[in-house]
Amino acid sequence: MHTLYAGPFSRRRFLRGITLAGTAGLLGWHPGQAAAEPPPETTRIRLVRIPSICQAPQYVAEELLRSEGFTEVHFLQKEGTADIEAALASGEADLNGHFAAPLLLRLEVGDPIVILAGLHVGCFELFGTDRVQTIRDLKGKTVAVPTLDSSRYVFLASIAAYVGLDIRQDIQLVTHPGPESIRLLKEGKIDAYLGFPPEPQEMREQRIGHVVISSTVNRPWSQYFCCMLAGNREFVRTSPVATKRALRAILKAADFCASEPEQSAQFMVDQGYTQRYDHALQVMKALPYGQWREYSAEDTLRFYALRLHEVGMLKSTPQKLLAQGTDWRFFNELRKELKG
Repeated sequence: MHTLYAGPFSRRRFLRGITLAGTAGLLGWHPGQAAAEPPPETTRIRLVRIPSICQAPQYVAEELLRSEGFTEVHFLQKEGTADIEAALASGEADLNGHFAAPLLLRLEVGDPIVILAGLHVGCFELFGTDRVQTIRDLKGKTVAVPTLDSSRYVFLASIAAYVGLDIRQDIQLVTHPGPESIRLLKEGKIDAYLGFPPEPQEMREQRIGHVVISSTVNRPWSQYFCCMLAGNREFVRTSPVATKRALRAILKAADFCASEPEQSAQFMVDQGYTQRYDHALQVMKALPYGQWREYSAEDTLRFYALRLHEVGMLKSTPQKLLAQGTDWRFFNELRKELKG
């Protein structure tokens, strides 16, 4: 029998906890800093909600966003990671977390997206059968991804490129929804599958395959941001104060996920982001949410740009993409304000 809840959830207790953690100096920030700033240019903020609990900080940040002056906080329900970049590019969403590599692909084709900050390291885990013990073993093997425009596809392309494989030539790709891919891996009908939370937690529990690499703990992936925060370019241009306030709320929430994993996991269950408290708690404790100050956002983009360039998926140089598609001013300011 599995534990679904750690105990009765109290929204009041959660808000008191996150307020104390965020404003009493536990996370290195004091309310006077925001009070000294102008109010946000808009009181509406739109983000994306997908079936992935590794993006917990932006969900946990809902009340912090309200404390930053956003009276309308909307989460747009989407099916998968590819929907995030489309929502940002179209202006349907203002700000959101997304994996670094697909953001680079969107920058190259001219989508009006700007990358603003790093959020967290790790979350993807590559599971394989006994036929796959290393990344090089993927050559000639069958690997499932949900779609060919998903973050999983781009991450697989990156890790394959790192060992000299071209995902388009050396690996047999098939497309299946996540649950179907997991079933096929269990039956040995595919060789590998790249999962993100809560899938890896479920697969370990059911003893389906084994972990070939984890981007949370295995180098070089564990040395770079996985998820970064990006915004619609027009939103960032016209609403710089709102942009900074929104980033601050999400980064404070990341610290809260690290310092209060039990409360954060309970919030995720209570708000319907996931069903299993135990799985949510595993994610909160495993991902280094509180270490966003310690990694380089620029180095992350440069690393993934080089990998994708090696297999011809990117034509632009890292320098060009960094120049045209990033704005680190808010991130640099918040690193100083939110001292860990």
